[in-house]
Amino acid sequence: MEQKGGICLKKILLKILIGILIVVLILVGYNKWNNNKSGADNLVHVKLAEVTHSAFYAPLYVSMENGYFKEEGIDLELILTSGADKVAAAVLSGDVHIGFAGPESAIYVYNGGEENYLITFAGLTKRDGQFIVSKDDKEFDWNDLKGKEILVGRKGGMPALNFLNALKNAGIGEDEVNLNYSVEFAALAGSYISGVGDFVNLFELNASIRSLLKLIHIMDNFKLFYRFIPFISSVSVLLIIVISG
Repeated sequence: MEQKGGICLKKILLKILIGILIVVLILVGYNKWNNNKSGADNLVHVKLAEVTHSAFYAPLYVSMENGYFKEEGIDLELILTSGADKVAAAVLSGDVHIGFAGPESAIYVYNGGEENYLITFAGLTKRDGQFIVSKDDKEFDWNDLKGKEILVGRKGGMPALNFLNALKNAGIGEDEVNLNYSVEFAALAGSYISGVGDFVNLFELNASIRSLLKLIHIMDNFKLFYRFIPFISSVSVLLIIVISG
């Protein structure tokens, strides 16, 4: 009888321990869930309009994937908005908080007399992966561009402005080439491959991917023709409030 009573006591103690363990696990789980919920509730939601996806912006993508922004209290939403003019419009309309585009967008808006103009507050790149591309795989000289049609992107945009600067530094006048501004930046590669133009001004990874597919050939990059330039910057109308406040 005494042995049977000891076994029963052990069973009771075991059940009590299991019950305590379950309660502890439930409390730990709830506490973790509550902390995560509180952390998510405390995050500041920021919408960022990105002018294009590029290998040169890899640190931004890595930071997002690894949760570095959330560690700093920011819930970052990245929105692809092709074209600096469209990025500027998205910021001005309040659809996004920050624009990720060339600095020319802020200048054009300011010169246009907008009361609530854009502010450029951070430079993010010194250069960008801009290439002159052809369908012919042959030795290239910048003088080969003379008399040819070149797709350069939207007039007044950084890709086109940068190309004009490279052209000038190569000793070639704008009147010596046929500059095609009619094709939007995002459509440059597709339009060129379909037969529009003799040369095209492309960026990474557009240039390398299509080169690997043998659709085009990279002739030269622009780093020899321009020095440090604030190619991509961040613009926002919210900074006006911060400064004036």
